[in-house]
Amino acid sequence: MAPVVRFAPSPTGFLHIGNARPALFNALFARREGGRFWLRLDDTDTARSTAEFAAAIAEDLGWLGIVPDGTFRQSEHLAIYDAAAERLKAIGRLYPAFETAEELERRRRRQLGRGLPPVYDRAALTLTPEARAAFEAEGRRPHWRFRLDPGTVTWDDLVRGPCHVEADSLSDPVLIREDGSYLYTLPSVVDDAETGVTHVIRGEDHVTNTAVQIQIFSALGAKVPVFAHHNLLTTASGEGLSKRLGHLSLRGLRDSGYEPTAVAALAVLTGSAEAVRPVADLDELASLVDLAHVSRAPAKFDEHELDGLNARVVHGLPAAAVAGRLAAMGVAPDQAHAFWEVVRANLTRVSDAAAWWRVVEGPVTPVIGEAPELLAAARDALPPEPWDATTWKRVTDAVRNATGLKGKALFLPLRLALTGLDHGPDLAGLLPLIGRERALARLTGETA
Repeated sequence: MAPVVRFAPSPTGFLHIGNARPALFNALFARREGGRFWLRLDDTDTARSTAEFAAAIAEDLGWLGIVPDGTFRQSEHLAIYDAAAERLKAIGRLYPAFETAEELERRRRRQLGRGLPPVYDRAALTLTPEARAAFEAEGRRPHWRFRLDPGTVTWDDLVRGPCHVEADSLSDPVLIREDGSYLYTLPSVVDDAETGVTHVIRGEDHVTNTAVQIQIFSALGAKVPVFAHHNLLTTASGEGLSKRLGHLSLRGLRDSGYEPTAVAALAVLTGSAEAVRPVADLDELASLVDLAHVSRAPAKFDEHELDGLNARVVHGLPAAAVAGRLAAMGVAPDQAHAFWEVVRANLTRVSDAAAWWRVVEGPVTPVIGEAPELLAAARDALPPEPWDATTWKRVTDAVRNATGLKGKALFLPLRLALTGLDHGPDLAGLLPLIGRERALARLTGETA
């Protein structure tokens, strides 16, 4: 049976690199196993969820190369959640509780003071009909708790291996708030059951939810999915990622000029047994990702490592892959291929090529040092066009013979005059793009 997985963000902000990790793990698993990938928008928080953020999530996933097989919103499934809640009430697994937050906090402190675990005491289960009526007469509305069965809940985690939780150590979780709105747990289980999710791949911060969710699946008569809880991405300093780190949002990384394959590779290969490396596409990345080889330790996302990886990706891009971006920089179409082949090894981002096109096309203010004889010899050595990759050597050989200079003393003054910089791409490839007219002017000291 082909697996079915899902990614379930809340449309309350922009996706960041930490969100990309579970999204990619799920999408890559489905891709490798020939399964389906659902995008579920957890938009039951109506105060903070927006259509703009929902659209941005789809856009950001598309930039990474993730196209869901289907998308749905939890706000469309409220009737389904209501029906599930009524089933749980009917079998005695969902019960009303009337304690206020202040009362619960007092009980928690009292239990801690006695050296007891702060587990809910199930006092609501002993309420008489008269006591319930009295609370309702006070204007209290109940929240609804799921009654956990005692015993050990076990599962075989695809990342963490055999796991178990003692249900007796947990409080009966609240599934429905006093205002009738649902917390995360019940809608998530119901949606997974309704959409046939076979594998729940998510961050290890959800491990504590798993025992509860397994019992809810069973109480509803639904098949329990396979779970996989991967390690979380942190910043290089170990800080947790959040939506407030705007520069690490996917759109922030995109706007900064990073390649989507570099972001995707670093997001999932970091903190695994696989070395971080450039990949051609998500198919290649899917072949490298094995949930069993994901580390239990936190995975640190290093922006400097992203720079290095992005540069390696850019260096391997063919001219055809960047033709549109080069055209947007003003690179002449008939020179784009030659230009890209010359400059790409000097780039960290494709956008860096714009600076080198300005060197080609000008105007460039040459840096003229104390070498007038060298520059005069270079002007005299410029052959008629057309120029090719051999022109630079012909010019420098002629200057060397005329002046006796060699090495840095020969090449650096020429580079400074021709480009205005002391570093850059190989001039054997760059000089034909600069052309004779601009080269002659710059060697004369003119801005051209």
